[in-house]
Amino acid sequence: MADDRDLLPSEQPVRLLDETGSPVAGASLPFPDRDRLLAAYTSLVIGRRVNDQAGALVRQGRLAVYPSSHGQEACQTGAALALAEGDWLFPTYRDTAAVIARGVDPVEVLTLLKGDWHAGYDPYAHRVAPQATPLATQLLHAVGVAHAARLRGEDTVVMALCGDGATSEGDFHEALNFAAVFRAPVVFFVQNNEYAISVPLARQSAAPSLAHKGVGYGMNAERVDGNDTPAVLAVLDRAVAAARTGEGPQLVEAHTYRMQAHTNADDASRYRSKEEVDPWEARDPLLRMEAYLKRKRLLTKARKAEITERAEAVATAMREGVSKDVDPDPAELFAHVFATPTPQLDEQAAFLADELSREGN
Repeated sequence: MADDRDLLPSEQPVRLLDETGSPVAGASLPFPDRDRLLAAYTSLVIGRRVNDQAGALVRQGRLAVYPSSHGQEACQTGAALALAEGDWLFPTYRDTAAVIARGVDPVEVLTLLKGDWHAGYDPYAHRVAPQATPLATQLLHAVGVAHAARLRGEDTVVMALCGDGATSEGDFHEALNFAAVFRAPVVFFVQNNEYAISVPLARQSAAPSLAHKGVGYGMNAERVDGNDTPAVLAVLDRAVAAARTGEGPQLVEAHTYRMQAHTNADDASRYRSKEEVDPWEARDPLLRMEAYLKRKRLLTKARKAEITERAEAVATAMREGVSKDVDPDPAELFAHVFATPTPQLDEQAAFLADELSREGN
């Protein structure tokens, strides 16, 4: 077992690109290869377009709510691309772009946020768990899947996403403690976007960083600039490889920022100033990545146009799919609660059926 000094994350978040998209001198990790960088850029462009289009659908009344990940797309991209096909992703409500990057139909993803169903996609088809709204509950489920895979002798790795607010929950502690004790192959990826709704990080934790919490569990941890796409990919690649080869769970903290409101129901101006937000505009992960690719002559006008067209096709599918009206079946409320319905559930279903029958008459 490594001692505490081996478990400490780097003093500063790992970076491969500066704010201008220039490579950082003396970087601690190698750059991902050309193909992965182009795939990451494509995912960034699509993720940004997904966020913008979802916001428009909320304003049109087509979505009930949308928690935007605008500015956090490097984290979304890295989480999806770092996993192998047989691995699992456990997302939060803010990780729509990551779920789509994993291959899930955007319209099916938005079914939850439209309010039509608990989750609109089959978790097993793409190995993506339903998006979790309660903070940190999905972390326990992720550890369970990882532990089961280890007991079966599989090389599955689970990527468990959460925000800084989730690290204040008891479920976070339970998940990390169990995973560390049983060496479950989980990568806990904390997107520290500085706010848990209106509560700043300084009011949540007195630790030097959230990654430092890994020491208390005997868990390897690292910090990364969450707006630096190549760095996020490199750090997550290393963490996934370590979990897959039996080194136990890994904790990665990405330092990023929630550029927009918590959701459309939130007024972020009530608890943070424009002067605080503005500097993060220059750290935009999409612009940094684009500047680097152009500098390396990897992003031609034709390729950029092709990627933009792909993103527009996704946005069009979202608009058309979400705009279709669905007639809900109230009986579905009871269809998938228990494998065998309980007497109480049968009683509630009968009560609702009676009420609907009276309304119909």
